[in-house]
Amino acid sequence: MTTEVKVTDSSLPLRRDVNLLGKMLGEILVNHGGTELLDKVEKIRLMCKTLREHFDEEIYEELKAEITSLASPMRKQVIRAFSMYFHLINAAEQNHRIRRRRQYQMEEGNKVQPASIESAILKIKDHAISEDVIQEILQTLSLELVITAHPTEATKRSILEIQQRIAAILKNLENPLLTTKEQKKLEDSLFNEVAILWQTDELRDHKPTVLDEVRNGLYYFDQTLFDVLPEIHQEVAECLEKYYPGTSWNVPNFLRFGSWIGGDRDGNPNVTSDVTWETLQRQRRVVLKKYKSVLIDIMKRYSHSTTRVNVSEEILTFLEEKEDLYLTDDKKWPNKPEAYRRVLAVIIERVKQVGKSEIGYKTADELLVDLKMINRSLKKHHPSDHELRTIQKLIRQVQLFGFHLATLDIRNHSGEHEAAITEILRTVRITENYAELAEQEKIQLLKNILMDPRPLLLLNEDYSAETQEMLKVFQMIKKAHEEFGKRAITVYLVSMTRSASDLLEVLVLAKEAGIYRLHADGTLESHLNVAPLLETIDDLTAGPKIMETLFEMPIYRKHLQILGDQQEIMLGYSDGSKDGGTLTANWKLYKAQIEIHEMAKRYQIGLKFFHGRGGSLGRGGGPLNKSILSQPAETIGDGVKITEQGEVLSSRYLLEDIAYRSLEQATSTLLLSATHVSQKEDGTLRERVWEEAIEEISSSALSKYQSLVFGDPDFLTYFNEATPLKEIGDLNIGSRPMSRKNRGRFEDLRAIPWVFAWTQSRQLIPAWYAAGTGLDSFASKSTENLQLLQRMYARWPFFQSTIDNLQMALMKADIPTAKEYISLVNDKAIADRIFTNILEEYEKTKAILLKITEDNELLDHAPNIKESVYRRNPYVDPLNFLQVELIKELRKHEETNEDLLTEVLLTISGISAGLRNTG
Repeated sequence: MTTEVKVTDSSLPLRRDVNLLGKMLGEILVNHGGTELLDKVEKIRLMCKTLREHFDEEIYEELKAEITSLASPMRKQVIRAFSMYFHLINAAEQNHRIRRRRQYQMEEGNKVQPASIESAILKIKDHAISEDVIQEILQTLSLELVITAHPTEATKRSILEIQQRIAAILKNLENPLLTTKEQKKLEDSLFNEVAILWQTDELRDHKPTVLDEVRNGLYYFDQTLFDVLPEIHQEVAECLEKYYPGTSWNVPNFLRFGSWIGGDRDGNPNVTSDVTWETLQRQRRVVLKKYKSVLIDIMKRYSHSTTRVNVSEEILTFLEEKEDLYLTDDKKWPNKPEAYRRVLAVIIERVKQVGKSEIGYKTADELLVDLKMINRSLKKHHPSDHELRTIQKLIRQVQLFGFHLATLDIRNHSGEHEAAITEILRTVRITENYAELAEQEKIQLLKNILMDPRPLLLLNEDYSAETQEMLKVFQMIKKAHEEFGKRAITVYLVSMTRSASDLLEVLVLAKEAGIYRLHADGTLESHLNVAPLLETIDDLTAGPKIMETLFEMPIYRKHLQILGDQQEIMLGYSDGSKDGGTLTANWKLYKAQIEIHEMAKRYQIGLKFFHGRGGSLGRGGGPLNKSILSQPAETIGDGVKITEQGEVLSSRYLLEDIAYRSLEQATSTLLLSATHVSQKEDGTLRERVWEEAIEEISSSALSKYQSLVFGDPDFLTYFNEATPLKEIGDLNIGSRPMSRKNRGRFEDLRAIPWVFAWTQSRQLIPAWYAAGTGLDSFASKSTENLQLLQRMYARWPFFQSTIDNLQMALMKADIPTAKEYISLVNDKAIADRIFTNILEEYEKTKAILLKITEDNELLDHAPNIKESVYRRNPYVDPLNFLQVELIKELRKHEETNEDLLTEVLLTISGISAGLRNTG
């Protein structure tokens, strides 16, 4: 595939950085393997680049011969060289994003950067939306981002940290005031980092444990999120004050982070109740360490003396009552007039003792009371037009992170709950086989149990180990609420929700732990939001009826009333896409949100949709702000929750400037969507004819997708053989098994390895296949239909996001490279037939996308992304070619050849870095 890319002036500094890093890598290759290694790498790279620009059969055959002739150890070093290049490009591109943001900030005339918080407030102001309306919207605004471990970042943390240091050095090299000596010193440091990168193992030698994954997740809170989140809130406040002066703004804590790491037990037997408890302990240790660091810094700064200023009476009272109560003489601040330092000495000691002794704060709210007291006193004597932001930032941090750091979601499979309930009800002789009951019988039985104040359980030892562990999970949640506060765990997610009884079962288990409790006088306690996870196409269709059944139950409505009449519903993008194709899955998800939202409105129940998007396009991935914008506009006010998968954490949150920009874009989009400004510009939220069109398109796409995936009896053979699926299982990137059960069935295969394998082979079927048939079959019926699709693309954010993601998928897919993988299929007839099908669909999809967008080439609207893909391709190609040859050789051996396997895994890791996706 050849693509014309225009190099823009704005990308020249990036090209300069890439060239500098590439030159350093070349020098290191010579140092390590002599000129022979560098010459070999350069020869292969230039041949791949030439083929990209203009396909030549002779050069292609020469390239194949060159790659086939490679042998270890040279082959391994060539693989590593191309992989290293991607780690360097990734660091350079991250630095370039920071550079572009700073250029906007430095431009004369105060040019506002697109998709910034300021640009959103400015648009809201231009639409004459009043202060009262904005304040009302702010109170309902909610965005929660939930980090997950799967798929774990394929790149090791040590390599990510080197990338972080490289990006920092590149940023420092931009300083125009550098002396020649300082520049030379920085360039030497940069070279040393590249050298260390080359000398670092890319592959993990063991699978990470769950607690390893917890540690990796906490790294982002420690490095960036703790500071960036309050800064986003501060920016919203400052922009509102700038464009709406004279109004006193109260910006609530609308942006929070949660986590699944250590709480997600679906198909992962390594996540036990003990592991979850340890996760909560570690989260608390991190946040307390951060508070202590900030408090010590504030203590150094706040040297105000009562001989110079009048502090508040409550500060003096605090010292009189609490200094002796909490501090021994050796821990008191020695200088009596320095009242704030004396107060902070008490606060620091109490923070140090949280969870350790009676001196420690019991709740984060107690700490907030003391911090707000200091802030009130400071306002009495500090100039009013210059606020002391350090204390205000800390107050916001305590409000956001509490003593728990991040709310931990608990998730398990509906079948696990049913098995536990079945055993419990058999043991207490209520029913012999609960699992076999009809749905209405299950519901009636569970309702009776929930309306009975008496406990159900016998002693734990009367149950199997699996049921005992299930009960321990709920007992742990109860204990966590007492130890870390109720915000530590607020939601229990039920995977594969198929019926209303799936949620009632969880409430019954919660009842036995005292999280849900009906008192003898009829009053109810309930401290856990039970959320369905609707994943498959059938589940999404059934979703509205499942929720309506629950909303009709008085006992469930009482449970919701205690939770503020709020229901969380998770939507899975992975399994729906795996079952029905990306276009159908996305439309079914969109449609389900509208239907459930309308139904919940009738019951006056607020909804928060939790979008289980993957990092990769085949699992609902894409830019965070576009993910928000593509939701039905009317659902935004209910609150938005989105997963941030392990593989995107480093690209979004490794560097503070990029973390800020990612969250700023999301906040900007959220503000515009909540005020409906982005839709009002077009005069409508969406038109009925658009929905009818996408319904028809979806139906055609679904038939096409399922005719291949389920209708072709040889498809699974093709998938297993024409992708590195088997080999991916040996890549130590996650604690969770690849399949829910160790059977070879399609339905048991997780969506993550499904997408990962297709991505590696450059076919990317989950991200685009069948969309072309759906769109083309509709457009080809009439000129008016094509014009309708063009109008939908221009005016409907959902459709625009869908089309743009399809373009990205086709750019990352690469048919000439993908064709290499069909040589791995043993039956040539199967390989040729299925690949021909894929090729025809690819061409059809590309053609219709260009008609809809009215562009000449894919991604013409996104030149930076297009150039990035173009820059990477000549370096990804050799890794794909090598991967095919190595897999052929590896699969010839009955016993695993460890050296060959290592080289295959190196290609997998390198391609992941090149395409910036695992699964």
